[in-house]
Amino acid sequence: MFPPPVYQQVTSYSNFRASWNPRSIGSPCRSLNLRLRRSSQIFALDSISTSEDPISSAKGSGETESLGSVNPIYVPTPSNRELRTPHSGYHFDGSTRHFFEGWYFKVSIPERKQSFCFMYSVENPAFRKKLGTFEELQYGPRFTGVGAQILGADDKYICQFSEESSNFWGCRHELMLGNTFVGKKDMQPPNKEEFSRRVIEGFQVTPLWHQGFIRDDGRSDYVDTVKTARWEYSTRPIYGWGNVGSKQKSTAGWLAAFPVFEPHWQVCMAGGLSTGWIEWDGERYEFENAPSYSEKNWGGAFPRKWFWVQCNVFEGADGEVALTAAGGLRQIPGLTEGFENAALVGVHYGGIFYEFVPWNGVVSWEINQWGYWYISGENESHMVELVATTKDPGTTLRAPTKEAGLTPACKDSCSGALKLRIWNRTLNGGKGKMILDVTSDMAAVEVGGGPWFNTWKGKTAAPELVRRALQLPVDEEAIFGLAPFMKPPGL
Repeated sequence: MFPPPVYQQVTSYSNFRASWNPRSIGSPCRSLNLRLRRSSQIFALDSISTSEDPISSAKGSGETESLGSVNPIYVPTPSNRELRTPHSGYHFDGSTRHFFEGWYFKVSIPERKQSFCFMYSVENPAFRKKLGTFEELQYGPRFTGVGAQILGADDKYICQFSEESSNFWGCRHELMLGNTFVGKKDMQPPNKEEFSRRVIEGFQVTPLWHQGFIRDDGRSDYVDTVKTARWEYSTRPIYGWGNVGSKQKSTAGWLAAFPVFEPHWQVCMAGGLSTGWIEWDGERYEFENAPSYSEKNWGGAFPRKWFWVQCNVFEGADGEVALTAAGGLRQIPGLTEGFENAALVGVHYGGIFYEFVPWNGVVSWEINQWGYWYISGENESHMVELVATTKDPGTTLRAPTKEAGLTPACKDSCSGALKLRIWNRTLNGGKGKMILDVTSDMAAVEVGGGPWFNTWKGKTAAPELVRRALQLPVDEEAIFGLAPFMKPPGL
């Protein structure tokens, strides 16, 4: 049990406290408690873990024990929190249709030139365990289960997977989820934030807190793996997906509230600062205010083919800069199997969101099979251009697929060299004053799906009818707020 919440006004980041009065939002969820001390320093320390206990050190009371000097503490997630994006919640609607949902969280440690990427997925949760023969005859073949992957320091990897999803939980309208791979003896796995008392192996995450312990299951002999990973850190969001101080946006527009143009994609936190520790391959990495990021996907299946570039660590700019750029070949809803290109670029800088999407302009790209990403975009007021390269061979990661379940499907690296520039657009459509000119050697880059027989060149702009529809000032949350019983899960 947690102490009853008491609301306190946030007066400064130097001494941050917040509380939440839980409300009923689908799956049971309850938050925890944390303090955050702002520091301009970002650092990492090494130490060999001496603890054999695979349980997170966080206690239900909100106190922590730590082997190092960084001691993150739980924070509750306030209702109506600032910078919450649409589609933060769990989108599963209870039906038996093909469905997956995946989450991605990244922490970068610039002084060590290392990043940690946490990836969670649930597949066909209507079936809590592997389908039997009769169920396969009734519903067709389905892949089930929950996966946890980490791409960590030195491009090493860990994956733990279970075909059962009965111990997975997610909140209907907030970014809160968790899973228990191995629970404490004679105790029920939790269906809310309650980790150390009940969970031996698993994970839990909220917008402000992330912790877990997983053990590699030996399924990844094609990559350099670590045996175990343990982590615990808090996060202070800086950017959601939109201007700071404004209502945050759906990454794919308001049509993402409906099960069309799948898979859907939402950047939940374009940039944040995280404080805590990660134990990885015999080392303990401690960090304060490390740049962090989160996003998610959901729908019937991943795109047929895709690319992605993301970065929060830049040189050459004052203040926080966050970039996310991606594109994919996705299926068009209909009776026939048709596909379309979709792509976007989003940059946050100085509290302002620079958005380049098919419904407000044009996005173009040239992506090699591996090693080179060129993406440009323009809207009515700005132009953007980015080039990412890497000599790193990349690490093969898994993705949830309709054809083979959670299977190797993409290649990533967190050591991409990146150059990002933004200009004002002149009246005649040319490049005007340069607003941003930054570089990085810690960009995350990815290609996935296929086939990738050659360089992929493309351009995307929405048809006029779709463009006009997506430019309408539709506030889907306000509309469904008038009829909460009709509000789709996840929104």
